Amino acid sequence: MGSPKKNENKGFFAAMTSGFSMFGSAMSRSVNGLQGNEGVEVINPEGGKEDAEEEAQKGRWKDEERDSYWKMMQKYIGSDITSMVTLPVVIFEPMTMLQKMAEIMEYSHLLDQADECEDPYLRLVYASSWAVSVYFAFQRTWKPFNPILGETYEMVNHGGISFISEQVSHHPPMSAGHAENEHFIYDITSKLKTKLLGNSVDVYPVGRTRVTLKKDGVVLDLVPPLTKIHNLIFGRTWVDSPGEMVMTNLTTGDKVVLYFQPCGWFGSGRYEVDGYVYSAAEEPKIMMTGKWNEKMSYQPCDAEGEPLPGTELKEVWHLADVPKNDKFQYTHFAHKINSFDTAPAKLLASDSRIRPDRYALEQGDLSKAGAEKHRFFIFSSFLVTCLSQSLSLLLPVIPIAILSSVEQVPDR
Repeated sequence: MGSPKKNENKGFFAAMTSGFSMFGSAMSRSVNGLQGNEGVEVINPEGGKEDAEEEAQKGRWKDEERDSYWKMMQKYIGSDITSMVTLPVVIFEPMTMLQKMAEIMEYSHLLDQADECEDPYLRLVYASSWAVSVYFAFQRTWKPFNPILGETYEMVNHGGISFISEQVSHHPPMSAGHAENEHFIYDITSKLKTKLLGNSVDVYPVGRTRVTLKKDGVVLDLVPPLTKIHNLIFGRTWVDSPGEMVMTNLTTGDKVVLYFQPCGWFGSGRYEVDGYVYSAAEEPKIMMTGKWNEKMSYQPCDAEGEPLPGTELKEVWHLADVPKNDKFQYTHFAHKINSFDTAPAKLLASDSRIRPDRYALEQGDLSKAGAEKHRFFIFSSFLVTCLSQSLSLLLPVIPIAILSSVEQVPDR
């Protein structure tokens, strides 16, 4: 990243990034030793360029399943596969996308602190650290279930928060979420765009995220980085989120820009995040550094991005203890999300917790989970077809109904 000043090589992070630049992104290699699958790109995040063929033999797929899905996926290369491909339940986790949206609330106390903070720049430190904290959960390589149209998820009993999300569009898939407590209001329209690159896929968040801090009415806008999922079929699947996260105070114009470093050779730079909080005049005020899977720290800086004399790095967030050897790499909070302990007293029948395919997978019954998942797919397709046909039948009637209901307005 270097200095906050354009075209200059000064600042606290200059030394780190100059050393990092020589590594580049994680090494990949086309595998030519797999008969019928030549040219497959496999990336080992902890290795170099010589072990791609060995890495390609690893992963969760059986050989026959792997080859079958690779042949199927090849025709979608270059396409947005958000809702085009039906996948086996063996790669799923017992959680829906609506529930996964709630995982960002695990460290919601950081938003409480942002609301209580009088310093406008430190406020952005708390809020942006909250936004970074969810990436530990996002690195899980299991796929969540796609919600059906009208499906919901509600969560209470965590930090005084009431959270609700709903699937509001089937194609393209789109969800809406809302959370609120005494300190903040959180609203998100979750929409993803994907691009299949072969053995990897890029995921672009094209929705909108806003946070309103109640004390001063400050509105924050969040633009996250893209996510890259590597080794979809060949090799061990892993996730990276290289790029820029920007959180802007729409009320004052202040902002924080954080750079998620891409994974380099032998894991160099993986998980690292650094950046600055800027004033509305684009002058750096606070520098931030850390790892999205461990902790974030901050330190006041001067106009050149250098630490102010007499100051030191202070930790603002660190990862809570996580269960050991958890089958789905869940945090304790992820288990709470699935639990009925966080459900409201009157739970909607459309809540993700009571989906039979999700519940069957949670109980370890893959056969039943697969059958229920297929049933849900058939039902959701039928529902969307019925809705579209009903709407088309109503279209000729709508203008007549509108005109007949409009009162005659006298000339003036």
